[in-house]
Amino acid sequence: MDTLNMAIVKKANEMEQLGEILIITEQLRLRLHEDKLIKDRRHRMCTYPNSFVAREAVDWLIDRKEAADRTIAKELMQKMIDHNSIHHVCDNYKEFRDAKLFFRFRKDDGTFPLVQEVKVIMRGQRLYEKVMNSENSLLQAREEDGATYERSFVASEFIDWLIQEQEADNREEAEQLGRRLMEHAVIQHVLGQYHFVDSNLLYQFRLNFRRRRKLMELLVKRPHAVVESQDSPFCLRKQNQDTTSFLSVSPSTGERTISAYRRSSLCGGDSSGYFSTSPVLSFNNPIALSNPKSVLKRPVTLDELLAPGAPYRRKLLTIVSDPVGWGFVVRGDKPCHVQAVDPSGAAAASGVKVCQFVVSINGRNVLHSDFRAIRNLILTGPRTIIMEVMEEINP
Repeated sequence: MDTLNMAIVKKANEMEQLGEILIITEQLRLRLHEDKLIKDRRHRMCTYPNSFVAREAVDWLIDRKEAADRTIAKELMQKMIDHNSIHHVCDNYKEFRDAKLFFRFRKDDGTFPLVQEVKVIMRGQRLYEKVMNSENSLLQAREEDGATYERSFVASEFIDWLIQEQEADNREEAEQLGRRLMEHAVIQHVLGQYHFVDSNLLYQFRLNFRRRRKLMELLVKRPHAVVESQDSPFCLRKQNQDTTSFLSVSPSTGERTISAYRRSSLCGGDSSGYFSTSPVLSFNNPIALSNPKSVLKRPVTLDELLAPGAPYRRKLLTIVSDPVGWGFVVRGDKPCHVQAVDPSGAAAASGVKVCQFVVSINGRNVLHSDFRAIRNLILTGPRTIIMEVMEEINP
C-alpha cells in the first residue's frame, strides 16, 4: 500500500492553506457584489468595471465585524494582494491603502492566475458540489479499524463515480485524479496514512467548500493533519452551556469519533460572533459523542400540531442563501422542526427560529417527511426557498 511520505504531507498542508485563501477570497467577492460595493466606477474620464473603493471596503469590513479596526482591515486586504486575489486597477500600488483608490478582484477582470494548483482545487470544489447535490450514496458513515467516519467514501466507489460522471475515461485516469486531489488537500485518507489508491480504503473531503469563513482566518495559522466534516452550512449545534465548542448534526443514530471546536480568537462575545459550521475530525485523543437531544420541550405529534384551536400560528419565510448556505438545522420526523439557527446566517435574518415546525418548502408540503427528505429538497432546490413554518403562540 502506498503510504504517505513527508514531502506529500508538506505539499498537502501548503495546498490546504491555498485552498482556504481561495475560498475566503471568493466568499468575500460574492458578498461585496451582493452589497453593491463592486460596480463600474469612473475617474478622470475613465471607467473601471467591477471595482471597489479601498476606503469603502475597509468601512464595510468594520461594519460587518470582519475586522476590529482599520489596521486589521488593511492587513486582511493586503493578504489578498499578496496572494494575487485583488490588485489596484492600474497596478500602481502594490500595497493596500485606506484611501479613495480603486481595487479589483482578479477574478472579475480575468487576470486571476490559473496555475495548476488553483485548477486542481477549483476542480475539487466542482466535484465536491456535484457529490453534495446528488442523491447517490457515495458519502456515508463507514467504519475502518473499529472507528466510524461520517461522510466518508470508498476509494474504488469514488473511482466508479468519477467514470460514471464522465470525469475520467478509465480507472487509471480516475485514480490519478484522486491522487492529485489528495496532494492538493481536497481529499484525505481518514487516518492520514495512505495515498489515494483504487482500493477499499476510506477517504473524506478535507476541504469543506461550503463552510462559512471569517476573513480573520487569513491571519490565523491553521492546524495540519485534519479532515473537515462535510456537514452543510445548516448543521450547527451548541455542545453545552459551559463551552464554546460546536458539533455538527448528523443523520446517523450511532456514535462517532469527532472533536469539534469554535475558533474563539475569531469570534466576538456578542450575538454577532461567528459560529463555525465546520467541526474537525481529529486523529488524536478522539471523543465519542452521540447525536444531540431535540430542542423541543416535549414531543409534538402531527395530529396535535394540526388540531383545531391548537396554539400554533403559521408564518411564511423567504430565505436567500448566502455564498455558503442557509444557516439552519432541520431535525425530526413527521413533523420536522428547526433544531438550531446560525445567528449570523441567512435563516436568522429571515426570521427562522429554533423549535419552529416546517410545514412546506417552496409550496411542497413536508409535514409527512423526515429531516433527510427536507434536507435533500433544500440542497437540490433553488437558492431562494419559501418556507412555511408553524410556531407556538405562547412558548
